[in-house]
Amino acid sequence: MSNEQKALIEMFKDCQPLLTAIGDETRQLIMVAIMENGCYPGIRVGEITKKVNLSRPAVSHHIKILMDAKIVNVSKQGTMNFYYLDPEKSRLLHLKTLVEHIELLMEQCK
Repeated sequence: MSNEQKALIEMFKDCQPLLTAIGDETRQLIMVAIMENGCYPGIRVGEITKKVNLSRPAVSHHIKILMDAKIVNVSKQGTMNFYYLDPEKSRLLHLKTLVEHIELLMEQCK
């Protein structure tokens, strides 16, 4: 196994929580709802529930998964929580690196 292949395997392992989180259609809808609202300060759970037609507990569950995968962040203002995507802190950049590495290895297959 080449060093490039080993690096790719490590990248896949590093991105596994991210891939799992964004692989769910409901979480994709939640991410779109968050992005539609703009970046900072974000959107509250109640607003997300209206956009994706899910219960508050269901949205909270999915947001927790997105937060654990370091895709979504929270801004607390008093007793209110606002959820947003922070491009500088998001692990989504890891996904871009993974795709670029896959493309590089695929070019070598030609």
